[in-house]
Amino acid sequence: MSTALLTDRYELTMLDAAIGSGTHERECVFEVFARRLPETRRYGVVAGTGRLLSLIEDFRFGDAELDWLRSAGVVRPDTIDWLADFRFRGTITGYQEGDLYFPGSPILIVDGTFAEAVILETLTLSVLNYDSAVASAAARMVSAASGRPLAEMGSRRTGERSAVAAARAAFIVGFGATSNLEAGRSFGIPTMGTAAHSFTLLHDSEEEAFQAQVDALGPSTTLLVDTYDIPAAVELAVKVAGTGLGAVRIDSGDLPAQVAAVRAQLDSLGATSTRITVTNDLDEYTIAALRAAPVDSFGVGTSVVTGSGEPASGMVYKLVAHRDAAGDWVNVAKKSAAKATVGGRKYPVRSLHSSGLAKAETIYVDSAPTAAAERPLLVPLLTAGVVDARYTGPEGTALARDHHEQAIAELPDDAFRLSRGEPAIPTVYA
Repeated sequence: MSTALLTDRYELTMLDAAIGSGTHERECVFEVFARRLPETRRYGVVAGTGRLLSLIEDFRFGDAELDWLRSAGVVRPDTIDWLADFRFRGTITGYQEGDLYFPGSPILIVDGTFAEAVILETLTLSVLNYDSAVASAAARMVSAASGRPLAEMGSRRTGERSAVAAARAAFIVGFGATSNLEAGRSFGIPTMGTAAHSFTLLHDSEEEAFQAQVDALGPSTTLLVDTYDIPAAVELAVKVAGTGLGAVRIDSGDLPAQVAAVRAQLDSLGATSTRITVTNDLDEYTIAALRAAPVDSFGVGTSVVTGSGEPASGMVYKLVAHRDAAGDWVNVAKKSAAKATVGGRKYPVRSLHSSGLAKAETIYVDSAPTAAAERPLLVPLLTAGVVDARYTGPEGTALARDHHEQAIAELPDDAFRLSRGEPAIPTVYA
């Protein structure tokens, strides 16, 4: 399916006008960056790159798209003809998916003609802004969980395609599973899920519901114990499944108190290996508040798919350099109040202490870095129109997860505090 109309009209009207003025073939450099991090966030996580590369491959104008543009009068006939032959033939470099970003980090750099680069703006931002917001929030939840497993289960709290993207973004930063089957099929993410309250309510008794689930899924299943009375349900759960019951799930109530009581009850019944998972409107703050509770795993829904209150990352897509009429490169930048940009091609690195911890996001302008204690951040993602397949699909998702684990290990300890504060490392232009 073509992705070419997943865009804003003004991109095609700019293209139309540039074709008219003869400037559409000028070589340009665009970059994606965030001016600031959301409040309370001390780092961001780059996510969505693999999805974006696949969407760019499908960014073609077929007969259906062209006929609609023609009938709607969006652009002139010459531009329709240009679009009929379009595919992106430029080059894209960027931060490897799963890496961290800070204010000003040029996480994606698009090289191409003005025409072919400008019409990718909306698609690029819609993917990176959402996926990175989810990943950045999910990473905070992972650190708050202190090594205990998390599952993403927020599909019912966002759009149907956003649900798949969110599951992927959460997995990249350390969530272990998702409830979303399409995310499992498309990106190789482990899936999980057992039963909701409706399954218990369907049966004539809670015991019959538990028995039906155990008969279908085995005693290692997870039984939901808060439909009626939690202590009674826990007793029934162990009676039906035995002391080898896999887990019980609690989805309501005063979680610290409930979890402690359930743990004591399970132990008294001999179900000492039965795990407790909680799923009640969790976010990074409630997860952190449960650090001392005997919770074994968490299921997170609304907060993860909405970026825990920050559903977009504030990223922008800006022209920073182009060739002029004489063919010379010219650096360009906005000077608008509170929206100024830095012109020129960027070469970002992560400056490191001898310990391996990050000390700065150093961005070189118009010249490549040479210092040894710096990790280059840009990798080639798409070259002369050809996507590097290592970064797409299930393999690309797994690679991003591995890279995130390495990148986040570079942060100092105070980067993981949930309170307000400055970015974990400063951004420095060299």
